[in-house]
Amino acid sequence: MVYAGSGVRGYGNLILLKHNDQFLSAYAHNDSLRVKENDVVEAGEVIATMGDSDAENVRLHFEVRRDGQPQDPMEFLPSR
Repeated sequence: MVYAGSGVRGYGNLILLKHNDQFLSAYAHNDSLRVKENDVVEAGEVIATMGDSDAENVRLHFEVRRDGQPQDPMEFLPSR
């Protein structure tokens, strides 16, 4: 866990997870955060609940970044 809080304008309650030296994932506009900075999280663990913090309606903003650059998350998610 790299960051958990509401200090980044436009993202509301934001969580940034560091996966390794290349990859981060971001989860924004959460209602409540279930983790804090420096927590170690496991796959499948609940890290937040969806909400509308700093947004017009309930939504989840999800990003994958490689070396700071946005990536298409569909390339990293399992196929359906």
